[in-house]
Amino acid sequence: MTTHTDPNRAMRPFLVLFSGQSISLLGSQAVQFAMIWWLTESTGSAAVLVAAGFLGLAPQVVLGPVIGALVDRWNRKRILWLADSLVAGASAVLALAFVAGPVPYPFVLLVLFVRALGGAFHAPAMLASTSLMVPERHLTRIQGLQQAVQGGALIVTAPLGALLVMALPMSAVMAVDVVTAFVALAPLVFITVPQPDQRTVADGSLGLRSAWLDIASGVSYLREREGHVPLLAMATVVNLCMVPAFTLLPLLVMEQGGGAATLGWLNSAFGIGMIAGGVLLGVWGGFKLRVHTTFVALILAGIGTVALGTADSAAATLVGIVVLGVTIPCVNGPIQAVLQAKVAPEFQGRVFTLYTSAAGAMTPMGLAIAAPVAELFGIHAWYLAGGIACVAMGVVGFLIPSIARIEDDEPTAADGELPSEA
Repeated sequence: MTTHTDPNRAMRPFLVLFSGQSISLLGSQAVQFAMIWWLTESTGSAAVLVAAGFLGLAPQVVLGPVIGALVDRWNRKRILWLADSLVAGASAVLALAFVAGPVPYPFVLLVLFVRALGGAFHAPAMLASTSLMVPERHLTRIQGLQQAVQGGALIVTAPLGALLVMALPMSAVMAVDVVTAFVALAPLVFITVPQPDQRTVADGSLGLRSAWLDIASGVSYLREREGHVPLLAMATVVNLCMVPAFTLLPLLVMEQGGGAATLGWLNSAFGIGMIAGGVLLGVWGGFKLRVHTTFVALILAGIGTVALGTADSAAATLVGIVVLGVTIPCVNGPIQAVLQAKVAPEFQGRVFTLYTSAAGAMTPMGLAIAAPVAELFGIHAWYLAGGIACVAMGVVGFLIPSIARIEDDEPTAADGELPSEA
């Protein structure tokens, strides 16, 4: 079996790869903002925007487990190449369509779906490759760096996307995404991306064994390792509580007497908080037991959420949103580092997508629950309930022995054979 990272392996190849991917991320998210704004101006339809949101989420939630199986089955460097090429190709086709003449909005929705499909392959392939390119002792710090980049994207991409829309025709805006995608593709020509052992999956084709066998083996792998199932349950509960809190933020701002400018400042403050939290995690590295960092940060995130719900001034709201921004990287980063360090490399594609699919599925469910709760009891009630639930999850994490011992588990290949074909 392929072992985890050689402690002496140079990190330069990963950092070069990561830099190119980060530039591509900024360009892609700015163009995504421009596309959503074009749909808003062109249709003025809430239903179209909801459809755009669903199509952007569907590949990750609905196809995630299948994608994870394919990530573990196929060459990961090739997946990164094809995923970036798919996004660039879709953007190039849409750019040409805008040059040719009026573009129907269903075609733009289709391009959004194709771009999301490329991203759904790219994310687990990149996460699973990281553990084979970065020494284990640096995994948490690298996750902090990645969280900081995501925070920076929150600040930069919306105004950059707006600037692109105002300054350029949509054909040129889409061309920006093509250019930044090539920045991500270039390092892949020169960098070697290590591959895990392939004995636990099919032979790399789609014909000899169906993907569900690989998915089933990934589920079995998680169930056989102490702590992963309750940790997955915690992640779904946290997503159920926190996603609606961000969705309802505009209404909270209105209730507190603020306007669009206030909302913009809060979004920027959250992004700045994420950068600070990511840098903190990158420099500090967290507690010796990574999950302790997550649980402490989760408790603080719950307190920040309660502070948002009880704030009676703009300053108090600002403090709450900054606390949330700082703590989110410290919740997510250590958990991803645990999975990278403790899950066998040949299972990481499946494990990451099982986690993200389960947590992502809570987004529509949380919104469906939050809407009537907010209508019946007020916006503040959801923030109070969600914040208390997050605090409870952080405390419970310390009290469940199987989660506390999750880092004792050594990465191993499957303990048995793959499920036999009936």
